[in-house]
Amino acid sequence: MPVNELLWGLTEKEKQTLRLIVRGHDAKSAARSLGLSVHTINERLREARRKMAVSSSREAARILLDAEGEGVPVHPPIFMEDMGIGEDAACLEVDQARALPGGAGRAHRRPWIITGVLLMTIALGLLALATLSQVSTTSPPAATSASAAAESSEAAQTAREWLTLIDQGRWEESYRGTGSAFQKLNSLQVWAATNEKVRVPLGPVISRTFLRQENLPAPPYGYEVVKFRTSFANKADAVETVSLSRQDGRWRVAGVTIE
Repeated sequence: MPVNELLWGLTEKEKQTLRLIVRGHDAKSAARSLGLSVHTINERLREARRKMAVSSSREAARILLDAEGEGVPVHPPIFMEDMGIGEDAACLEVDQARALPGGAGRAHRRPWIITGVLLMTIALGLLALATLSQVSTTSPPAATSASAAAESSEAAQTAREWLTLIDQGRWEESYRGTGSAFQKLNSLQVWAATNEKVRVPLGPVISRTFLRQENLPAPPYGYEVVKFRTSFANKADAVETVSLSRQDGRWRVAGVTIE
């Protein structure tokens, strides 16, 4: 069984719904296409996000598209524990008439729509740049202080030390640093084999910089998600995302992805 399916455990119904999402559907139009209620579609999307540990249904759909349509990515997710995230954001209905529940593909939009979106993106980018410039001149100390506090947090330090174990090929020690839910789904042999296939080809770490830390209020006790920008010998620009949960008074790794 492919590593992705082994670790995600998506049902066929959840994958069917994600295939519609990647075609441009939202929950309402997907429900119409499948003859189901919007509530049922939202439940499928919520479960898929939890299993893939992503905050967006569109991100989950994109990852599934890469795995099914283009083959397993060069650096696929190693594993992410189940997480409950908020409802998926509404989006425009695109290419709904031709969306196929059994497969995913790229939606074709008219040139004038693409041009309009491009112009809007540029305008919003300029507006965001102006806003960020203003904020940076008025309150840099607070932002710097918050970033420094997050980087020095116990969860961030645990994530960095755990990644160092993987850098050194210490699979067994890194496995002991994972939570019970992770170990329930993955044996040490599976974990070591996945690292040999995904992590080892990246080569030694050149640099690893803390990006940010986020809290996901998912049951039972929530998760801390720590992101690093990492440069490997064979991949200059990657983002490592480590999710951690509290267990027995300590932070335990629930999952990691390398993008």
